[in-house]
Amino acid sequence: MNQPRLKDCTAVVTGGGSGIGRASAIRLAQHGAKVYMLDRTPEEANETKRLIEEAGGQAAVIECDISRPEMIEEGFRRIADEAGSVQVVFANAGINGTMAPIETMDIGEWDQTININLRGTFATVKHAIPHMKEKGGSIIITSSINGNRVFSNIGFSAYASTKAAQVAFMKMASLELARYGIRVNAICPGAIETNIGDNTYPTEDIQEVKIPIEFPETKHPLERGPGKPEQVANLVLFLASDESFHITGTEVYIDGAESLLRG
Repeated sequence: MNQPRLKDCTAVVTGGGSGIGRASAIRLAQHGAKVYMLDRTPEEANETKRLIEEAGGQAAVIECDISRPEMIEEGFRRIADEAGSVQVVFANAGINGTMAPIETMDIGEWDQTININLRGTFATVKHAIPHMKEKGGSIIITSSINGNRVFSNIGFSAYASTKAAQVAFMKMASLELARYGIRVNAICPGAIETNIGDNTYPTEDIQEVKIPIEFPETKHPLERGPGKPEQVANLVLFLASDESFHITGTEVYIDGAESLLRG
């Protein structure tokens, strides 16, 4: 694990300012990649950059809101102008969004979650392709157990829909981009210790549609608690590296068996 596996590699991480994005940016840099973070909170991403550079790695921050495709396109153009090409893309940025009954969820709230999580992922992959086609590489998308194995989180209809769609998009992209040597996979985390809860907006009437569900003493069978961002980062590192070269079009669950209990 001490030998660089991504030497001379350019990696792009969206949402690198915290949580899984921060842990993954740090892990990729530890193994030799120069990491560019596209982030709508540059002050947080710059803290990640500081941590990377203090450890001897290389990182840069470009302010970018992934709900605005023109910012993503410009971000990749700037990266390509400086680095020449891109080998790894971690399309990680996203929100939980509004948690509400389907009947009362505002269309604008639905659209916000779709635009950030799904359209943002599409735009990230779309604008990365021209800079990856020549040398190939790895694209990793952060999906979720929600919408893929778990459907019991009442109120998360918009979020779960985006996460299911990300996996379908990943499979379509993996086949289309295989001719260029570009691999596309998705990770599906369960509960991870992050601050994504800050981007969760439950409405007052959500309790009216919740279905009581009884779980054992712990909802996390393997470790008796949520996973850590660093554990997810290890999976991202594997999928980014040549050690996973024959893996594409695959969703990988990383949840300590949580989704098998909750599905």
